[in-house]
Amino acid sequence: MSPAINPIILFFASIFTSNILLANFLGMCSFISISKDQKSSFGLGFAVTIVMTITMVASWVVLKLIIEPLNLDYLSFIIFIIVIAAIVQILEMVIDRVSPALYMALGIFLPLITVNCAILGAILFMQIRNYDFFQTLAFGIGSGAGWWLAIMLLASIRKRIDVAPVSAGLKGPGITIITIGFMAMAFIGFSGMLNVQ
Repeated sequence: MSPAINPIILFFASIFTSNILLANFLGMCSFISISKDQKSSFGLGFAVTIVMTITMVASWVVLKLIIEPLNLDYLSFIIFIIVIAAIVQILEMVIDRVSPALYMALGIFLPLITVNCAILGAILFMQIRNYDFFQTLAFGIGSGAGWWLAIMLLASIRKRIDVAPVSAGLKGPGITIITIGFMAMAFIGFSGMLNVQ
């Protein structure tokens, strides 16, 4: 039985109060490394949102039609990783055929998403929380949009930090980590409005 959470509330909660990146710190590697400029951040954020939405829905279908009926819970991690890799590969081929310009613009971002732990983390949250189809769809879109929002905000802030008078000891990774901490506190500040466990 899935928890009685309205999919609309779940959508907004996964963007703000339960942001997959700033509340759970999943997907930090690509978040920190790619957020140096806004164009790359936009491309990766868009790709993560698309892949997360598609993989969440596909993983829910696999969970309900294969894993649970066949009692393959002990293989769920491996099956979900295969689903993620397959969907990323298919999406990469489709984009390459349909829009070579978009494929070139995304570059390394699409293959990089395969190893983004935010994707697998969101799928595991869906499984643990036993979301129904519409909750899964809302959670997938919201988690992707929340990741996208966070990386775009960090890219904008880092652009300002580059010209700000930051002490030599904090330049680079130091000030970036502090900035991410403040962003996480700001997002969690919405928790009085929307709370999803």
